[in-house]
Amino acid sequence: MPINPQAQAVLDMMAAAGISIDGGDPVAVREMLSMAPRPEGEAVAQVENRTIPGPAGEIPVRIYTPRLDGARAGIVWYHGGGWVIGNLDGADYGARMLANAADAVVVSVDYRLAPENKFPAAADDAFVALAWVAEHAASLGIDPRRIAVGGDSAGGNLAAVVANKARKLGTPAVAFQALIYPVTNYDFGTKSYAENGEGKLLTRASMEWFWGHYLRDASDGENALASPLRETDLTGAPPALVITAEYDPLRDEGEAYAARLRAAGVPVESQRYEGQIHGFYANPAIDDGAAAVHQVAAALRRAMPGD
Repeated sequence: MPINPQAQAVLDMMAAAGISIDGGDPVAVREMLSMAPRPEGEAVAQVENRTIPGPAGEIPVRIYTPRLDGARAGIVWYHGGGWVIGNLDGADYGARMLANAADAVVVSVDYRLAPENKFPAAADDAFVALAWVAEHAASLGIDPRRIAVGGDSAGGNLAAVVANKARKLGTPAVAFQALIYPVTNYDFGTKSYAENGEGKLLTRASMEWFWGHYLRDASDGENALASPLRETDLTGAPPALVITAEYDPLRDEGEAYAARLRAAGVPVESQRYEGQIHGFYANPAIDDGAAAVHQVAAALRRAMPGD
């Protein structure tokens, strides 16, 4: 189907404003994006900024609690941005909506960014944050039996990576994974890259830029900690929701990962949002953005019901 009119309006606005992530100095790109207006998110009962111990210093996290009575499900959330850009503020709007819709504590993680911190720094921080949440679940108002991971784009990559690492280590227990147009493979040869590599927000050039900053060298792309699609065995992975967008170069690798999970016997819900572009999730200018957040919330509730 044609590009969603609201998504096209976002593309037109970005083009008119000269906003591009196809290259340049990462610090300058971050500064440019930081000047964009931030929408005001939903109110939640409590928002707490704190830091937790990490493998190379403190990791900032932001904890969203929808209600203050009793323990509830929790989800550790990793923002997108190609491991190079993105931060807690950029993920704030979606995190608030998800906390309320899922009635879950959302712990948003500000992992180290590349190129200052190359692979596997982001993956290491992501796993340490998950382990910290599991260890401190009671004090966070989280039921330790109901901890999920999730993220969009590079954050979806990190969510899949930590879910696999936890599965292989046997701890911490991950009950569910929500993967929003995840990066799953260091490969630019898919049909969706050929169809959507230019002019639709996320481009092939921007993904080459992101991967080029994240990896120490191309051989890292063969590592399943960078490319979870290259995991040899996904048996026993947590149940998953995988959301993709029709006009997204990452569409095919996200759907391939869902198929690999399903083939391994993992319960998977997979949906392609027709007419949509990369970045639509939790985008206040796109109605499907809120619909996708509520889809994640509903999936979390089904996978991790309360007593």
